[in-house]
Amino acid sequence: MRDFVFRFGFILWLNSGFLLGCGQPKVTPTQPHHKSDGTFKDPYVTPPKKSFFSFLWMRMNTDWVDVSQANLVPQEPVDSKRLAQVNQPQEIQVTWLGHSCFLVQSDGFNLLTDPVFSERASPVSFAGPKRYTEPAIKINELPKIDAVVISHNHYDHLDLDSIELLEKHFDPQWYVPLKNGSLLESASVPKQRIYELDWWEQAEFKNSVQAISMIATPAQHWSARGLFDRNEMLWASWVIKIGSSTIFFGGDTGYQPKIFKAIGQKYGPFDIGLIPIGAYAPRSFMRYAHVNPSEAVNIHLDIKSKQSFGAHWGTFPLTAEPVMEPVQKLKESLLKNKLKQESFIAPILGKTYQVFNPKNQAQ
Repeated sequence: MRDFVFRFGFILWLNSGFLLGCGQPKVTPTQPHHKSDGTFKDPYVTPPKKSFFSFLWMRMNTDWVDVSQANLVPQEPVDSKRLAQVNQPQEIQVTWLGHSCFLVQSDGFNLLTDPVFSERASPVSFAGPKRYTEPAIKINELPKIDAVVISHNHYDHLDLDSIELLEKHFDPQWYVPLKNGSLLESASVPKQRIYELDWWEQAEFKNSVQAISMIATPAQHWSARGLFDRNEMLWASWVIKIGSSTIFFGGDTGYQPKIFKAIGQKYGPFDIGLIPIGAYAPRSFMRYAHVNPSEAVNIHLDIKSKQSFGAHWGTFPLTAEPVMEPVQKLKESLLKNKLKQESFIAPILGKTYQVFNPKNQAQ
């Protein structure tokens, strides 16, 4: 019975319609990823046709991740003193807070990616995937957050409760793909601090210390928060330029070399890559929307990243691979590609990593 409740909750998370509304379309039909009805599409490949019932069949007939292995995810207490200051002008600090949420810091500027601090990645508090590792830090313990980038509207990436609390504590600037702004407005974010960007569009963050830009870039994914709003809101990866440093945030994506080679050519080489490595099994079902560790290494190479960190693992029971398999498979792929292990790491939850530009030394 308990397993049935969990499975029902997971299905509810993916398919129940709670926030189906969206703003007026900002659509340019000549853009290959825009449709004339105001929705969006993958311009590179036709996604596989998978119905709710095919998902249900897959889920009921697949052995899911064993969350009793959660203790294997490496963790250490957050060093609050290090988060309070960045010691060198050209230093970038990166702290993994869980799943796809990173705290990125540079010379008085603090940025969050895909902040999800809630217990469940779900539209409801009583069902859906329950996190098996706690956030590395509580929202009220964070340093002042200046900006937030969000990749898409799935519940494990866009969490309204977390958004509302961040807004209450910090009043940050919010950067989202097209037509996601209405969700933030429903969480009490003022419209004037929401920047909705199409792929390849850029917005500037006003900072007295250094020039900062947020650029929405393509990803191979999809969007929905219910049964009837598929692809009404755009999804994206992000390029973040802070002074002379360039950071890539992959969000959630399948592997499409045309996308990542184009990003690498236009904006690379990258000083830092935040690249998903988990939620990829069973491969037959997840391949389109989620990269595996081998494909994550391909992205690392395509964008010419000097130092990458693995995201989208070790937090929520979303797919079937064992808890620590993404870490092992990442190491194997780096070895196969004759790359240094330290060039792409699965970060320790709560640990702060220093990356320097131009030397780009990771510690």
